[in-house]
Amino acid sequence: MSPNDSYSVKAHAKFDGIYTITVDGNDFLGTKNLVPGTDVYGERLFKVGPNEYREWNPNRSKMCAYLRKSGKEYYYKEGMSILYLGAANGTTVSHLSDIVGKTGRIYAVEFSARSLRELVQRLSSRENIIPMLADATKPAQYRSLIPEQVDLIYQDVAQPEQSKLLVDNIQTFLKPGGAFYIAIKSRSIDVTVEPEVIFQKERAIIEKAGCNVIDMRDIAPFSEDHVVIAGKIA
Repeated sequence: MSPNDSYSVKAHAKFDGIYTITVDGNDFLGTKNLVPGTDVYGERLFKVGPNEYREWNPNRSKMCAYLRKSGKEYYYKEGMSILYLGAANGTTVSHLSDIVGKTGRIYAVEFSARSLRELVQRLSSRENIIPMLADATKPAQYRSLIPEQVDLIYQDVAQPEQSKLLVDNIQTFLKPGGAFYIAIKSRSIDVTVEPEVIFQKERAIIEKAGCNVIDMRDIAPFSEDHVVIAGKIA
């Protein structure tokens, strides 16, 4: 937006790397643009001094929706390594790229070749993203491509065994004390069962694997029949 427009930007009170953008009295979340002058998915850009900020749209990002719905767990920090399962065309990946900065790394796994091509086209100038065309249900297939244990796993994969998929990747890639988020879509698991029943079942699968679930939050109205679960491992 033009500097003449009425807006302000300030660091978020609780979340490092997140900013509160106020436009005409309305607050939005945003991140500092790692590639100034370039938007990723049509989001608004806000220039303040030498810095530029990107509005983070909760209707396009379940991670942002979680934060907007008062999600209490925030694990991101500059310089960390992230394994992102279900990267799609890169909307949320791009904002996490802003947060982890030039010293961080995001291994972006996507099964759809078309979506990954779009991600690469959108985010090719972001050197902290490593795109991977792979099946997240088979972590052994891309184990050799990730030369480290990561600090955090974020998963947004709409398929029937969502929590098992997360657990398999946690056991393969997440370092001790690492954190995770998973966006669970109930309708991808069973449309005949009430969403809350499915969410509790999926949570139990994660906890049975020894993971500590700290927060589970419904992210409606941004995404219906979805929760985001946040937690850590020992």
